[in-house]
Parts: sequence; C-alpha cells; structure tokens
Amino acid sequence: MSQELQQSQGVTTGLQSQGHVGSSHNPRVGRPISMRILLADDHGMVRETISAYLTTEGRAAVVAGSDYFEAMKLLEQKGPFDLVLLDFSMPGMNGLQGLIDAVAAYPDQAFAIVSGTAPNKVAQDALEAGAIGFLPKTMGAKSLVNAVRFMIAGETFVPASVLASGGEAAESDFEKQLSQREKQVLSGLCKGHSNKEIARELDLQEVTIKLHVRTLCKKLNAKNRTQAALIAKEAGFE
Repeated sequence: MSQELQQSQGVTTGLQSQGHVGSSHNPRVGRPISMRILLADDHGMVRETISAYLTTEGRAAVVAGSDYFEAMKLLEQKGPFDLVLLDFSMPGMNGLQGLIDAVAAYPDQAFAIVSGTAPNKVAQDALEAGAIGFLPKTMGAKSLVNAVRFMIAGETFVPASVLASGGEAAESDFEKQLSQREKQVLSGLCKGHSNKEIARELDLQEVTIKLHVRTLCKKLNAKNRTQAALIAKEAGFE
C-alpha cells in the first residue's frame, strides 16, 4: 500500500463493502476481472485515461458515461457496481446535489467523487453527503487503482494531501503558471466554447478573450486552442 493510502487511513470508517467483486473475464486485458466500475465524466480524454488505468492496472470492467443523467441511466440498467465514480463538475451534478440525489436513490451503492479543480473542502462535504471517497484527477495510475480497491474493500479514502490542506484548494504546478482570468478562459476552451461564448460568460470583450487564448497557447506551448485544451485536460484541469 502506498504512503498516500497509509496516510489516508485517518479517515477510514470501517464501512462494510458495498459491492460484489466479480470473477468474469475482460477480453481487453486477458485476465480475470476483479471489480466493476461505473465512471462518469464529461471530458472524453479523462474518461479514457482513467478507464485505461482501471482496466490495465486494476483488471476492472469499466462502464463509462458522459454526464450525470447518463450515469444514473447506466446505474439503473447495469448496476449495481462495486463503485460509481462521479465527476464533481460534469453536467447534471449541480455540485454535490447530484451525489445527494444518487445516494438517496441507490442507498446500497458505493459512490465516490472525482475532481481536478474542486476546492478540497468538497472532499469533506462529499463524505458528509454519503460518498466513500474523493479522488483528485492528478493521481497516478497505481495510486488511483489502489484507492479504488481500498474503497471497494469497504473503507473511505481521501488523499493525505487533501487532508493536510486544511480545506483550502491546493493548486497544481500546472495551475500556478496561470492567472485567475487565464484559468477561467482555459476552462471555457476545455468545454469547447467559442471566444464569443467565453466573452459573454465572463462579461468581457471578445478581443480580450482572443488575447488570453494567445497567451495561454504560448504558456502551454500549444499550437492552437484545441491543443491547449487537450494539454489542460491531460494535466487534470477542468
């Protein structure tokens, strides 16, 4: 078990396992499946990356959805799962209200929140709302798989780095290089919004957004706005 997992045991609750570990076969990896996971995230690259981690490193069978509503439909049709991972910022979540509603609808299902930029205070709020864990998207493959296994075993997981932050958001090295306005513009790029849409959302002139996009491309060493968004998503930025 990693040091991060060992440190996280300060929030272990000793919950009983809320899912059955299957023994079916996953043709993608040619090894027995050890767990069934439902992952919901509106960023395709993030979904694919986390799914790959869980499939190759964790021998998991992953069912993926692109928003909260699709996740609930998949849960109804294909559940229960050993664990359901919900992106904090995806469409339909409405912050933690989506989690609260999901827990109420499926009280015997284990849920955890996944996030790249949510304030760390959300981790504690998520636990109080019924989640059994909080996973930053910046976690490495092995740490992520270990954390998922930890939760499926019936424990609660929150990274030590989140607990040590005192509830304040810990900026990644990627975010530290950007101004607050640049992060807002980059968030719009990651959502696929046009300069005009971002300008309207931030109450700025479109020409100002163009300047910010140019600066972002230079800082991120990106050839264009699309590549800037891909670089940001790979870094766990939402």
